[in-house]
Amino acid sequence: MTPNDMMAEIRDSNLSYLMLAQQMIRSDKVTAIFRLGIGKEIADLIEGLNNAQILKLAGSNMMLARFRFDDSSILCMLTNYNKDRALAQSHAAILMAGQSVEEIS
Repeated sequence: MTPNDMMAEIRDSNLSYLMLAQQMIRSDKVTAIFRLGIGKEIADLIEGLNNAQILKLAGSNMMLARFRFDDSSILCMLTNYNKDRALAQSHAAILMAGQSVEEIS
């Protein structure tokens, strides 16, 4: 994969993420804040973005979304738990709910 291909993939991922995030926030802000792991202020900003702003932000050379699996136990629970998948996802959601939301400094 060439650097240009990688940048195009990052832009596509950013665009998809921003469009999904905006749709989630507009549909149910409280649930979106929890699922996206963002604060209310960031949710308000994303909700208010117009199409041109979304395209400009998506064009960044950095990934806008990031994995929230700072704790290896959450990642292991989601990938290796075989007994009851729904239960594992519930446990992971409970653990992730205890994490603080992302802040932009």
